[in-house]
Amino acid sequence: MSRRVFVVGAGMAGLAAAVQAQRRGARVVLHEAAAHAGGRCRSYFDSKLGITIDNGNHLLLSGNQSTMSYLRAIGAADTLTGPTQAEYPFFDVASGDAWTIRMSPGRLPRWIFDADARVPGTRPADYLSFLPLFWARPGRTVEESVRRKDRVWSLLVRPLLRAMLNADPSEASAELAGSLLRETVAAGGQACRPLLAKSGLSHSFVEPALRLLQYGGADIRLGSRVAGIGISGTDSKERVSSLAFEGAIEPVALGPDDGVVLAVPPDAARRLMPDLSAPDETRAIVTVHFAVDAPPASAPLTCLLNGMPDRIFAADGRLSVTLASAGRWLATPHEALAQAVWRETAQAMRMPAVPTPPWQVVAEEHATFAAVPAQEGLRAATRTRWPNFTLAGDWTATGLPATIEGAIRSGQKAADTLLNPSMER
Repeated sequence: MSRRVFVVGAGMAGLAAAVQAQRRGARVVLHEAAAHAGGRCRSYFDSKLGITIDNGNHLLLSGNQSTMSYLRAIGAADTLTGPTQAEYPFFDVASGDAWTIRMSPGRLPRWIFDADARVPGTRPADYLSFLPLFWARPGRTVEESVRRKDRVWSLLVRPLLRAMLNADPSEASAELAGSLLRETVAAGGQACRPLLAKSGLSHSFVEPALRLLQYGGADIRLGSRVAGIGISGTDSKERVSSLAFEGAIEPVALGPDDGVVLAVPPDAARRLMPDLSAPDETRAIVTVHFAVDAPPASAPLTCLLNGMPDRIFAADGRLSVTLASAGRWLATPHEALAQAVWRETAQAMRMPAVPTPPWQVVAEEHATFAAVPAQEGLRAATRTRWPNFTLAGDWTATGLPATIEGAIRSGQKAADTLLNPSMER
């Protein structure tokens, strides 16, 4: 009989763990407290707008290897769309200037020698100022690690890292920024093409995974909240022995070969395992969806600076605008927020500022863990002191900020660690 793996949490980390465990021959039992899977990476029909929207915008890159392997495994690799080249249109809200960064495909950054491909008014030597970020020391912020605050910093490095880390560079971890840059920019333009889920996040990441798991015999239990985790044994023989669920009379006992992947947010993980180390500081993201067609030939992604929004995502029938590190906007009335965001969005997209199109605001107060140096040391490892219990989540020690790539990587690693024969006792 194959080994059972209980996956607690059906966000991206949990789905990735479940898919990986099933691929390795385990019988998967997937529990999710909510009535739906996907966590912060899902789509839903919004009755106000009359369209399907994502609960938040997620930027994927062609070099996100764990994400691409996950999509291939669930048969959804063709559900992403994006430019054939690594192109990033920018718009400066303050000046009205617009330009496009066009990265060259190879590892050699030839694009910085092309005046039409780099930041206007810069020279190739200006890009040397952010090289220290690639080898940043732990405990330092991005701003502390950059030698010179010039046009490359203000018009490229700062806005991009703010959006990708969901933290202002004045406080963001240089170590995390360096990891991100080594996996993307250092790998060349072929690893930096922006990709979007063309029919929504659920269509790409959630629904195909659930279908694959069901066809493989997985037991998927939505609306099933774990209330407690039982530990038995002594000293080095301790192991997770049971899972208690809300509303259930008796806990579920684990067999000697069974394992558990805990793939829940850090606050939920700490409630279940009080001694667990996990980040305790978060950052918000606000997304404003507008039910309006983008102008013809609009880029799927536009980066903004010196304004409220950080990114504009263009999809069929809507523009979705992201405000990163958005704690200061949470108290703003949604109508006022939508109107202010639309004014800047319309300016960037060359559209009329009035009237404001139908809108919907999605505010995630605790969207990501805070990507700051003090929180980096709180991120837990995949492996725990219990041989049949591993952790997954973008908040674990992936070496990346809170991204889809980090979540999927953590889930795959948690399943592999659990099912590694050397772990069996």
